Amino acid sequence: MENNRSFYNEILTEHNVNPYHKMDIKDANYELHGVNPSCGDEITLKLKVDNDKIVDAGYVGDGCAISQASADMMIDLVLGKTKEEALRLADIFFRMIKDEISEDELEELEEAGALQDISHMPARVKCAVLSWHTLEEMFECK
Repeated sequence: MENNRSFYNEILTEHNVNPYHKMDIKDANYELHGVNPSCGDEITLKLKVDNDKIVDAGYVGDGCAISQASADMMIDLVLGKTKEEALRLADIFFRMIKDEISEDELEELEEAGALQDISHMPARVKCAVLSWHTLEEMFECK
């Protein structure tokens, strides 16, 4: 358990200190603002989708370490994927938070799987799922 916590903290810290995708995407053709009103976390998710494939992505916003790291990890995971594949990964992420996935599905989430223990911290679940809900809502609107 201690190794899992260490891994979780290392990944979370890395995505907060050195976020790879926290940037504006000027030519985004998908954009949606997501807010967690219970704590004030917010992101604006921007995607460039070409021929149904996510070819560029970024986010801007402010919030706790979990919300910002989760957004960064999500973008790592969905870049290069189709909208359908990205929505499938979002479904796996939501089921992971509910502790309802297989080991194979957990592996598909790559670093985002480090947030698995959030399910045991109910007050932080909304932080972890903010970007994923924003992605899901974005694709449902278009």
